[in-house]
Order: sequence, then C-alpha cells, then structure tokens
Amino acid sequence: MRPVAVQSSRSEVDLGLLQRIAIRDEAALAEFYDRHSGVAYSVIMRILRNPPDAEEVLQETFVRVWSRADTYDALLGSPAAWLIRIARNRAIDVLRSRRARANITVERAGHASDDPPRSLEPITNETSETTLEGHTMAAIVRTALTSLAPGQRELIEAAFFEGYTHAELAHRFGVPLGTVKTRIRTGLAAIRGRLEQVT
Repeated sequence: MRPVAVQSSRSEVDLGLLQRIAIRDEAALAEFYDRHSGVAYSVIMRILRNPPDAEEVLQETFVRVWSRADTYDALLGSPAAWLIRIARNRAIDVLRSRRARANITVERAGHASDDPPRSLEPITNETSETTLEGHTMAAIVRTALTSLAPGQRELIEAAFFEGYTHAELAHRFGVPLGTVKTRIRTGLAAIRGRLEQVT
C-alpha cells in the first residue's frame, strides 16, 4: 500500500505547487522543475534523440507550465501526467517540424536535378538503425549503472526510474539530503564520462 500513499502524497504536493505557480510563485516553479525535469527530459529524449533539441523542448515545457498552470484540470490526470503530456506533445511537434524540413530539402534536391522525380520513402522515427542504436545506448547506460557504487546506483534508479525527489530519497534511505545530492551528482558524472568514452 505504501507506493499508492507516496503517489497520492506526491500528487498533493504537485497540486499545491501548480496552485502557487498559477499566482506566479517562481520558487514553486523551481521546485516543480526539480521534481519532474528528469522524467520529462527522458520522455522528450526518447522522441527526439537529440540532447540540444531535448533541452530546448524541456525549457519550453516548463515555460508552458508557468503560463498555463491555471488551466490544469485534475480530472485529466495528476500534475506529473499533465506535465509529461505537455512535454510529449511539444517534442512531437518539434519532430514533425524536423520531418517537414527534411522532406522539403529532399524535394528541392530532387527538383534541382534533371532526373525524373522518384518516390520518396516515408520518414519515420523508428528505423532498424535507430532501434538498434537505442538498445545499444540502453545497454551502455545499464553497464554504466552497474559500475557505480551501490549507494549511488540505488539513489539514481529511485530518482529517475521511480520518480522520487531528493527529499524523499533522503527519508527513504536514511541519509542526509546533501549526501543524496552529492551521490546522484557524482554518479551521473561517472555515467556521462562512460558514455563519452563509447560514443
């Protein structure tokens, strides 16, 4: 029963933050960002597969949260689900725009030549290459995670895969908040270093 209670408690905190954001409380937006930016970024990256674009969409997502917090409707899901929907929709918009630009470029290149027009393959997000690349990257991340000290790995997994905040992790694992932040920061730096070696 505990996960349900934690989820309910988290939604109540998020709802309070959205109410404060609606009256332009910047500290509430910062806290909402700290609580959910990691998950939102993961969703955006799965769609766009491009870190600079994903970071830009993440910022746009929270700008929308800031400007539209008063439109949140609890009947449509939790505040976290609402945020993820905004992030996903914006990422899909960017992906569609990117595809449209690619199609225009290919069409212009085709018309510039004397060759007869050829039928263009539809551009899709998932190809065998991108699927393989995604699986390969996931395997690298898993390997990097297993190479971390257990204390770092457990905190990172709980934060990014289970959605716990730093404060919740400190309580759950019985360690000071500063220790949680340090372990997560150094663990992520180690993972980033591992990824840079193989990419």
